[in-house]
Amino acid sequence: MSQAILKVNRLQTFFRTSRTGVFQGHDTVRAVDGVSFEIKDGEVLGLVGESGCGKTTIGRSITKLDTPTGGEILFDGRDVTHLSASRFRPLRRDIQMIFQDPFASLNPRLTIEKTLIEPLYIHKLVNSRAEARRNAVAMLEKVGLDSTVMDRHPHEFSGGQRQRISIARVMIIAPRLIVADEVVSALDVSIQARVLNLIKKLQREAGISMLFISHDLGVVRHISDRIAVMYQGKIVEMGQKQQIFENPQHQYTKRLLASILRVPTLEGTHHVN
Repeated sequence: MSQAILKVNRLQTFFRTSRTGVFQGHDTVRAVDGVSFEIKDGEVLGLVGESGCGKTTIGRSITKLDTPTGGEILFDGRDVTHLSASRFRPLRRDIQMIFQDPFASLNPRLTIEKTLIEPLYIHKLVNSRAEARRNAVAMLEKVGLDSTVMDRHPHEFSGGQRQRISIARVMIIAPRLIVADEVVSALDVSIQARVLNLIKKLQREAGISMLFISHDLGVVRHISDRIAVMYQGKIVEMGQKQQIFENPQHQYTKRLLASILRVPTLEGTHHVN
């Protein structure tokens, strides 16, 4: 049995907000409240729930974009919960995040070539510009693009193409764990299926572990091995994909299933959009 690369134990991430007007003061938002799960080597855990349930905060806590209030996050057996930015930096190559909006996450001033080779230099994975360029071209081909796009900028591409570039930028450094946060929610349904198939193919080829976050149970079904259902800051149900779909236990899971939107599967397609 494969080992767990990530263990999250009783994770809490709270935020303090200010009230204005007559009832001035402060409130505590319990975005994530006592969540536990693990992800094994090469496994995709789908985390699904409605907007505002705390699922994105979990992803941001794991990648150190938000600071946990309590609990622990263990990566490969090491407690990374309260590591400072400088001490967490060596793990940045191993723990990567793909964001919902590729246009916002890509630097508009950088060409696609510079976008892809910059992480290779940061993590000292190449010895020359020629080697970096070869790696970039090879990665672009894997995501259905080619070297003719290297001198272009993000604004010259469609949403689906930009997301492919974002995926290439993460995959090129061969991380061990990827947090994918609503990565297809802004795309048309037909393009969603192609991007999902691409992520699934690359993940399986590289054996990368993944936390795949989405509000859409149909999307999560397409890519996940196991599924965790989140509601109001807590995981209310978790199990194998087949179990969740065929025998849901929690009322919220049943509600999600009732409203599911099926995503067409286009296995093996590499059409660029």
